[in-house]
Amino acid sequence: MRIPLIAGNWKMYKTVGEAIEFARELISFALPDSCKVVICPPATAIFSLWEAFRGTSIELGGQNMHYSVEGPYTGELSPAMLREAGCKYVILGHSERRQYFAETDRAVSKKALSALENSLIPIVCVGETLEQREAGLTSEVISGQFRDSLQGLTAGQITGVVLAYEPVWAIGTGKTASDIDAQQVNGLIRKLLVEKFGSEAAEKVSIIYGGSVKPDNVRQLLAQPDIDGALVGGASLDAKSFAEIIIAAGVNK
Repeated sequence: MRIPLIAGNWKMYKTVGEAIEFARELISFALPDSCKVVICPPATAIFSLWEAFRGTSIELGGQNMHYSVEGPYTGELSPAMLREAGCKYVILGHSERRQYFAETDRAVSKKALSALENSLIPIVCVGETLEQREAGLTSEVISGQFRDSLQGLTAGQITGVVLAYEPVWAIGTGKTASDIDAQQVNGLIRKLLVEKFGSEAAEKVSIIYGGSVKPDNVRQLLAQPDIDGALVGGASLDAKSFAEIIIAAGVNK
């Protein structure tokens, strides 16, 4: 059985002080132990949050990483650095990385392999733009990103990966794919997993949804058979809102 995963992507928000205050507020809520919770803060706050969440089941993740363990890459973070700072997860291939930093599917696949080799769980993102959806290219785009972003992974490795469908048109816009639309794409991803890695491995992979997830829509989304959790953006910046999403997820599956 796949356990629901709720991951908060803070993007470039919150100072260390703000992050610590958030942690204090979040752990004051009675959070269920029936789902996994991950927060992906700015790198500057990772270690402080690791200390703040010590003794809880809340995990941490990076928002990006370089595929090399070390090297002359100014401004980058290695998987080993993230792991030592307290991370268990890392987001890879987020649409904002693809859009603003020209990250390619091939780069994502190299990072995913490196993350697995360095004991990190990669959250690999795929998603189409509004123009692609309106042109009827959603399946083609998702299939291509899936194929190229997971290039080189084996059936044994894929079970250590989380996949996230995040329609670009629903990120930070207030628009959300309907539960039916989200299930249609997540179901496609499950089918692609079966075709590439086999049904046994495919059933073990968590496929989550990201795109304006809020307390008032998360239950409906997670009621779908192939939506195993959520990658939460703006709503994860408010402790009460994020706690409500976690609580809803914990009783939904």
